[in-house]
Amino acid sequence: MKQFLSILLTPILATGDVTFENEIKPLLKDYCFDCHGDGASKGDFTMDEYDDLSGHLDDIDHWLAVWRNVRSQIMPPPKKDQPDLAEKRQLMGWIEKRVFKLDPNNPDPGRVTIRRLNRVEYYYAIKDLLGVDYETWENFPADDTGYGFDTIGDVLSISPLHMEKYLEAASTVAEKALPKGTVLQTPVRFFEGSRFREDGDEVHQADWIKFKEEQKVYLKGDAPVKGIYQVTLDYAIRGLTNQRARLELWMNGKKIAERTVGWDQRDTIKIGGQADLMKGSNTVEVRIRPKNSPGEGQGEQSVVLKGVTIRGPLNGSYKEYPKGYSMIMVDGPAPEKMRERELYARKIMRSFVSRAFRRPLDRSTVARLVEMAMQVDQSPGRSFEDGIKHAMTAVLASPRFLFRAEIQPEPNNSGKSVMLDEYALAARLSFFLWSSVPDDELLSLAFKNQLRNNLGVQIDRMIASSKSRRFVNNFVGQWLQARDVENISIDAKRVVGVKDQREADRIFNGRVRSDMKEESELFFEFILKNNRPIKELISARYSFLNERLAEFYDISGVLGLEHRLVDLHEHPQRGGILGQGTFLLVTSNPTRTSPVKRGLFVLDNLLGTPSPPAPPDVPELEEVSEHKGKLLTMRQMMEVHREKTLCASCHKRMDPIGLGLENFNAIGQFRSEESGQPIDSSGVLITGEKFSDIAALKKVLADERRDDFYRCLSEKILTYAIGRGPKYFDAVTIDALVGNLNKGSGTLRDLVVTIIESVPFQKRRGG
Repeated sequence: MKQFLSILLTPILATGDVTFENEIKPLLKDYCFDCHGDGASKGDFTMDEYDDLSGHLDDIDHWLAVWRNVRSQIMPPPKKDQPDLAEKRQLMGWIEKRVFKLDPNNPDPGRVTIRRLNRVEYYYAIKDLLGVDYETWENFPADDTGYGFDTIGDVLSISPLHMEKYLEAASTVAEKALPKGTVLQTPVRFFEGSRFREDGDEVHQADWIKFKEEQKVYLKGDAPVKGIYQVTLDYAIRGLTNQRARLELWMNGKKIAERTVGWDQRDTIKIGGQADLMKGSNTVEVRIRPKNSPGEGQGEQSVVLKGVTIRGPLNGSYKEYPKGYSMIMVDGPAPEKMRERELYARKIMRSFVSRAFRRPLDRSTVARLVEMAMQVDQSPGRSFEDGIKHAMTAVLASPRFLFRAEIQPEPNNSGKSVMLDEYALAARLSFFLWSSVPDDELLSLAFKNQLRNNLGVQIDRMIASSKSRRFVNNFVGQWLQARDVENISIDAKRVVGVKDQREADRIFNGRVRSDMKEESELFFEFILKNNRPIKELISARYSFLNERLAEFYDISGVLGLEHRLVDLHEHPQRGGILGQGTFLLVTSNPTRTSPVKRGLFVLDNLLGTPSPPAPPDVPELEEVSEHKGKLLTMRQMMEVHREKTLCASCHKRMDPIGLGLENFNAIGQFRSEESGQPIDSSGVLITGEKFSDIAALKKVLADERRDDFYRCLSEKILTYAIGRGPKYFDAVTIDALVGNLNKGSGTLRDLVVTIIESVPFQKRRGG
C-alpha cells in the first residue's frame, strides 16, 4: 500500500519510470516478488518497499544486486519459473540504461587514485634502472591489498614510516649502484638454459635432452670483441638409471669439451673449455650421444641445461665496468675538465632521471640535480661519483619516482574523460606486464608519439620477454593466492593420518609447497605465452610437474627436479586450477578440507558470484562431526549444518562446488574414501547444472559457465592492471571483453591485449 500510494502521489512520471511501470515491474512480479515482494523479504532484500519511485530507480546499489544475480543466473532459483532470454535482456538492458546510465559508445574509464609503488614494483624498478637488488620485503612494511591485489591506488597510501624507509633506501641503493673503488673487469656473460633451441624450432626451449637418441641443441651468445674466451656449460643429470652417454660442448662448429655422463645427483655440474670467438653473435652447441639403453623397467635419464657462461677475452685486451656502474656512468669515468664534467653530469641525469620519472625532464629539474652533483664533486675529499650518488638519492626519494601519477588536463572536471598521454600509457603498460618502469624502447616511442601506433608489436615484445614472468608471478600469486602456499598452516601429520612427524614431513614439506607454486605459475605462463584458450585454466589435461610433485600426486613416469609439461589425460582429476596443490592447499583448514572455502573461492575467483558474508555466531563444523553416535563424512556434516535456516541459503551456492572437490584432501592428494566411506563428489550447482565428479565439474565450469569465467577473469585482470576496483559502469567494458573472447578463439593473450586496448586502460577522468 505504501508503494501504491507513492505512485499515486507522483504527479508526472519520467520516461524511464513509465518503462519501469509498464515493462519492468511486471517482470519483477512474475519472477521475483514470491521471495522479494508482497511482504516477502528473503535474504533481507525487498523489491517493492520504497517511499519515492524516482529515488528507488536511482538506487544503484539495489539494482546492482538485481543485475548481478540475473546476469549470473543465480536468480530466480532453478526451481522457480525462469524468464526467457529476451526477458532477461530486457531487464538487464533497462537497469544498465535507466539506473546505471551506461553509454556503450562512451564508456566511463573511471578515476584511479595516485598511488605509490608497491614493494614488488619498487624492487624491479630499482633493478631495471640501476642493476641493484634491494630487498624491499625485508626493508619495507607489507603492502595493503584491495579487491585482492596490492596494485590498488586507494590502499597504497604512504605513512611516516614508509617515507623514512624510502629515504633510507634511496641512500643505500645509490651506494650499491656506485660502490667506492669500482674497477674495470674482464667481461662475463651468462645465457640461461631456456635459450637453447633445436634446429628449425625458434619457439620452444630445448634445455632438457634425453639420453635415448643423438641430439643437438644450440643458443646464440654475444662476445664484445674477437678473442679467446672461457666457455662453461652448467648442467645437471636427472633420472635414476644405468644409462650413460657422451656429452659434447661445441663452439662455432668446433668441439671444445666432452665427457661421459651417467647417474649423478649433484645440483650443478660444469664442463667447459677455451674457444676463439668472433665479435658479436656466436653459436654454442650441446650434443649428446647415447652409449647404452636403460635396463628393463627403468626410466630415462636426461641432461638439464642450466646455462652457459662466456668469460673473456682472456688476454685482458678488453675490460669493462660492472653492469650497475655502466648503467649510470654511460661514458665511463668522468673527464678532467670541470665544464666537461658538468656536461657529463647533465647527460647522466637526463638518461637516468627520465627513466626513473617515466617522462622527459624539464630544464629546471635537470639544472637543480646537476648543481647538486657538482657541489659535492667540488667538495674536498669527494669525487664525481659521490656527486652523482647525491643527486640520485634525491631522485629516488622524490614523489615523481615513488608515485604513479597520471594528471588529467582538467583534474577538477569529474565529467571529462581524456586519453592518457603516451608516457602515462607506457608506464601503465610496463607496470602491468613487467611490474617496473618503462624501458628505453617504450619511452622512445612515447617521445615520438608513436606508442599507440605500435601497441600490438610492443605487447608481443613485452609478453615474450622474461620480465613478463613478473606479471605471471604477481597476478597468480594474488588471484590464486599462490604467494601463501609456502607459509600456510597445515598439520600434515593429522591430514595424512600418520603417527610419526618425520614421515609426515617426508610426504609433505617445503620443497613440495614450492613445487606447487611453480606448477601454477608455469601453467598460467604457458597458457599466456602460447596463446592457449582461457578455459584451459580450468579444463586443461596437462600441467607442469617435476618428479617430486608427480610422486606426491601419485603420477608415474616423471623424472628429475625440473618442472616440465606433463600429459594428464590418464589423470582427469588433475589438470587445470582445481586439480593443483596451490588451490587445494590455500582453500583448506589446518587439519581438514573446507568445502566452504573451496566453494567460495570458485565463486569469487572463477565465477565472479561471491556469497554474502556469513552471519554472526555460526557454529563451527566440528560441532557436528558426530551425529547420533556416528562419525560423519564431510558431505554428511555439511548436510547437518545446512539444516539451520540461517546457513542454508548461502551454502546452496558454495557446498556443491566444495563437495565436488572432496576427493582431494587438505594437502591436495587424491583419495576415494573418507571415514571408511566412499566419497560422493557429485552435485548440482545453484544454476541447475549437474555433475558426477571433479572432471565433470571442471567441464561444467569451463563450458556451460564459460561466460561467467570469462567475465570474472576479465574483471580480475582489469582490476590488477588499472589499479582500482570494479565499478558498475565497468559493465560496458567487461561485456565488450567477454564478447571479444566469444567472437575469437578466447585466448588468455587476447584478453590481455584487449584489456590494454580498453577505455579504462587507455583513458582517465578527473574528479
